[in-house]
Amino acid sequence: MSVGGSLGKIAGSPNTPLERPMLRLLSLLPLLTLGACSLLPPTMPPPVQRDPHSYADPTQFSTEHLALDLRVDFGKRVLEGVAELRLQRHDVAAQTLVLDTRDLDIVSVEAGRGGRYAKTAWRLAPRDPILGSALAISMPANTDRVRVRYTTRPDASGLQWLTPAQTADKKHPFLYSQSQAIHARSWIPLQDTPAVRFTYEARVRTPKSLLAVMSAENDTKAQHNGEYRFRMPQRIPSYLMAIAVGDLEFRAIGPRTGVYAERSVVRAAAKEFEDTERMMERSEAIYGPYRWGRYDILILPPSFPYGGMENPRLTFASPTVIAGDKSLVSLVAHELAHSWSGNLVTNAVWDDFWLNEGFTNHLTFRIMEEIYGADRAAQERALGANDLKDTLAKIRVPGDRTLSPRLAGRDPDDNVGDVPYERGALFLAYLESKFGRAEFDAFLRKWFDSRAFQSARTADFVAFLDAELLSKRPGVVSAAKVREWIYSPQMPADTVWPVSDAFDRVDAQREGWLKGHISTAQLDTKTWSTRQWQYFFDKLPTGLSQEQLIDLDDRFNLTRSRNPVLASRWYRAALANDYSPVYPVIDGYLRRIGRMLLIRPIYQELARTEDGRAFARDIFAETRAGYHPIAQDAIAKILDLPATASP
Repeated sequence: MSVGGSLGKIAGSPNTPLERPMLRLLSLLPLLTLGACSLLPPTMPPPVQRDPHSYADPTQFSTEHLALDLRVDFGKRVLEGVAELRLQRHDVAAQTLVLDTRDLDIVSVEAGRGGRYAKTAWRLAPRDPILGSALAISMPANTDRVRVRYTTRPDASGLQWLTPAQTADKKHPFLYSQSQAIHARSWIPLQDTPAVRFTYEARVRTPKSLLAVMSAENDTKAQHNGEYRFRMPQRIPSYLMAIAVGDLEFRAIGPRTGVYAERSVVRAAAKEFEDTERMMERSEAIYGPYRWGRYDILILPPSFPYGGMENPRLTFASPTVIAGDKSLVSLVAHELAHSWSGNLVTNAVWDDFWLNEGFTNHLTFRIMEEIYGADRAAQERALGANDLKDTLAKIRVPGDRTLSPRLAGRDPDDNVGDVPYERGALFLAYLESKFGRAEFDAFLRKWFDSRAFQSARTADFVAFLDAELLSKRPGVVSAAKVREWIYSPQMPADTVWPVSDAFDRVDAQREGWLKGHISTAQLDTKTWSTRQWQYFFDKLPTGLSQEQLIDLDDRFNLTRSRNPVLASRWYRAALANDYSPVYPVIDGYLRRIGRMLLIRPIYQELARTEDGRAFARDIFAETRAGYHPIAQDAIAKILDLPATASP
């Protein structure tokens, strides 16, 4: 156990009156947090509930403002610095502030008021595999600030340190963060719960050749000088804390939009995402003003574990979305939509993740329709619905098929899947179909306006829905139907599954080819979109002959595809049919790309057979360090290997 001052002590004897209640508090925290909702019926969530994924108690203290002073050390692969939290006291009798940490080395802690600080007692609890370690800090009467000096560790779950060889330009190292869901605590000691929102400022010191950017106001004309200052004037939850450091260039693509990327990538990125300003304008017309100032996009190296992360003012994006034909820009529409759903109105606990992602998917489809037409949006909706059907068939825990899973005692990253995204979007599409688009758009805009910069629970949305739509239009949608959509493990019997004429044409071509009525040379794919190709691969059966696969591969050069999204889908289909020519190329693909959506299904398919598992383990053994820690743990589970070693 790490303790302030010396091992086993809090500011003196281990048996001081101060230490004993702190020890009792820490011993009770797992019970208070993990068991808070286990006995409550799913249809009656409590109005106030502790976040089961945080040790913090915001009913006693809540963070108003965070000030960071960080030094980036690429040699040691650590951040060193100070976090200063300005707090609001809700309980005048409260004597202990509890912060979330994971694998932080705490150097010193001070408490104070009005800028005057003094050392205070503190204790770092033993590490929980999911939650990390509670940092309990003694708060003398009237104090409302704490200052924590600390250092991260090289294996911090929320930070990825890359060597020059792992970047696009191969010249300089790179650092980036991924704080969602509960990884902010691995690089900042804070109340790591989406129920708490705060403003922040930061000073970041780096090697002079590199540029630092954050989820804050970034100076688009900043010179590489080794010291950067940031300000986030809007209140955000902890999971939207973000930092990146690298040899970055900026290129404007609109009055309020631009891209940051390495030199070899920035031009292609700017061209790919040139419609971002139009997306913003159409979103504002439907859902209200964009409240975050600028919207820029940072293109990260390929090891980034997600397609995108909606860090306010600066979306982080994978280079795998740069297809050259704007076929994958729905990801930008999705991350932009988070500026309303998620960033502006946030799920208060991770059980309610659909309030972030289901809403955002719904907005994404609307934006895509506004910019690229109804047919493009229909393809996006139908592909997502097909993914949801496949996912629902594989889920063994009934509650995980609902929009209200019970995640206490589990890693909230386990809920990052199709259910909150696609089932949530289908629920909102159902409501839109019942009340009409114009009325439902106005309803959503009122939800965002009335809850701006606040966190919410599913119960809050249900109450708002009842007050604004159900009670005003009785008989259109019942409360029982709403409960079914949210809490039933089964999809409602009257679910309208999206379809696309574009996919119907793909079905006709595929079926004709499978039955031998159409030769491979006769397949008419000239007008197919990336989404149509994805659908084609997803619906290929097992049991295809090697001749069929060779013909398909030779005609369309699939194994050597330069589109990483299509390549991933083809590799899965090829592996399912034991098509061995893909193995050498898959080896390189898995070494080059770290986006989990693309690599996890390939590892899953390889793990089906003993030989495939051995092949996958050999690759993973050599590439593991190049993956983000989140991806490392996800792949390790698939291959039945130990998770990332923890100190």
